[in-house]
Amino acid sequence: MTTTLSVVLITLNEAANLQRTLASVSWAQEIVVVDSGSTDATVEIARKAAARVFEEPWKGFASQKNSAIAHATGEWILSLDADEEVSPELAREVQALLAGEPAFNAFRIPRLNHFLGKPLWHGGYWPDPKLRLFCSGAARFAERPVHETMETAGPVGTLKSPLIHHCYPTLEDYIEHMNRYSSAGARMLVDSGRAPSSLPSLVWNALLNPAATFVYNYIFRLGFLDGREGLLQHLNHSVYVHWKFVKAWQATRNAKL
Repeated sequence: MTTTLSVVLITLNEAANLQRTLASVSWAQEIVVVDSGSTDATVEIARKAAARVFEEPWKGFASQKNSAIAHATGEWILSLDADEEVSPELAREVQALLAGEPAFNAFRIPRLNHFLGKPLWHGGYWPDPKLRLFCSGAARFAERPVHETMETAGPVGTLKSPLIHHCYPTLEDYIEHMNRYSSAGARMLVDSGRAPSSLPSLVWNALLNPAATFVYNYIFRLGFLDGREGLLQHLNHSVYVHWKFVKAWQATRNAKL
């Protein structure tokens, strides 16, 4: 490549994932890892891969990722999560793109999510485009408690090859993640004044909304084509929606007591 690329990611006890992730981007000119107190071999793995490692206290997902971006010195930046893997096809596409003159300052990448080791091609989980590749200074993560997204000015291009997301290798991982994410989502609902308070709103948001979410994704968006793993994923996602609204209701109820 004639243009330099920095790969940036944040970590906390990601020894089980990190080696795979770093191996998939070993061709990049720079790898930046911002760690927030790992007690496993995460930092050692990053240093063995010749990454520039920065150890910083946890500031929240968006702030931590923006900190990693600020440490990067490349002309272009690829932001990854520690459980993601750049496919060989995506690696070739990015290298070819940066060897020329990119038509955009930022690009979305289709992400292929895996549940219990199986890719989910239906039910709204593919292509799951994420803005991850951008010219230095052209994008940053918006500050929000959960489901952080990148913001950029101007038009955005889209790549074709997939970013592999090994998001939930076990049910235990899924339940632990969704417990944390539903708590953060509940805080957002409370802060925005959208927490259910009346009985009708609680019935809709905690019961009917999760059921409707399952039917829409599993039936109308063809999630059933992903087999048993697809069924479990969509059932558990509807439970996550239930948790989020019930936790928001509980928070507003407790505040009134």
